[in-house]
Amino acid sequence: MTDRKGELAANLANVERRITAACTAAGRKREEVTLIVVTKTYPASDVRILSELGVRHVAENRDQDAAPKAAACSDLSLSWHFVGQLQTNKVRSVVGYADVVQSVDRARLVTALSKEAERGGREVGCLIQVALDAGESARGERGGVAPGGIAELADLVAGAPGLRLGGLMTVAPLTGEYAGQQQAAFERLMDLSTDLRRTHPAANMVSAGMSADLEQAVAAGATHVRVGTAVLGVRPRLG
Repeated sequence: MTDRKGELAANLANVERRITAACTAAGRKREEVTLIVVTKTYPASDVRILSELGVRHVAENRDQDAAPKAAACSDLSLSWHFVGQLQTNKVRSVVGYADVVQSVDRARLVTALSKEAERGGREVGCLIQVALDAGESARGERGGVAPGGIAELADLVAGAPGLRLGGLMTVAPLTGEYAGQQQAAFERLMDLSTDLRRTHPAANMVSAGMSADLEQAVAAGATHVRVGTAVLGVRPRLG
């Protein structure tokens, strides 16, 4: 456990240096960017170590893994983010622990989240997941609503009991005009964020960038970066 803590501490320090350098290069203050550590596939023991090392935001993408992990770490001062595609039959469980759902991409999901948030007496932050590999009215390969659908979905979230519209999220697309163009993709997301804030000024969260492209996300103006591998390492395949 001591070895693992040292490994995670070193990795975190390296990621911190990268974020700080990216902020400096972009003329931004370090405190403008929040690190979210994506702990998917890693055990609750790692989450505990990360908490000891000062991490305050963690993310998961599968409820069947996240729910027991969040329960095992319920005594820690952590904000849990759900970042995966979310099926409506998992919403009740996810609302039980997630402070923010970053993958809101359809009206039916908004309705389900609102119902369960009200039932549980919770307020859940919601980010609209934007698919930059989709046409104006389609959905992306990895979920997300096309840019043309943001305004309608945002209005729906903003008016839904138990939900708080936080802003936008994207994953750098593998296909379409932004494939391999992370900087351009993240700049496009920032433009969409500017549009959104004209009608929803408080929705100022922009979640973009992962281990390989966090510098481009910071340069574009992202407020949150989601880093997994660079902190936790590459998990060996089982079997």
